[in-house]
Amino acid sequence: MFTEEETDRIIAMAWEDRTPFEAIKIQFGLREDEVVELMRKSLKQSSWKRWRARVNGRKTKFEALRINEVDRFRCSRQRSISGNKISKR
Repeated sequence: MFTEEETDRIIAMAWEDRTPFEAIKIQFGLREDEVVELMRKSLKQSSWKRWRARVNGRKTKFEALRINEVDRFRCSRQRSISGNKISKR
């Protein structure tokens, strides 16, 4: 389905506090439940539980719950990511 590089990027985006699930949907076409399933399959059980606990308390992971001051989902120093292209480091 996804290359190893794309899967790694999805996991990294899922761990980032400012990246909402909607951004992952735009770039990779995965809904929140699909991201959760990917994380469950890709992470060790202890890491997955830690991630789920972290995400459940984050308003910034859900665009509808965000405050107006949070108007972007990536670091201002991160290269632009468009479509399914992954920025090079």
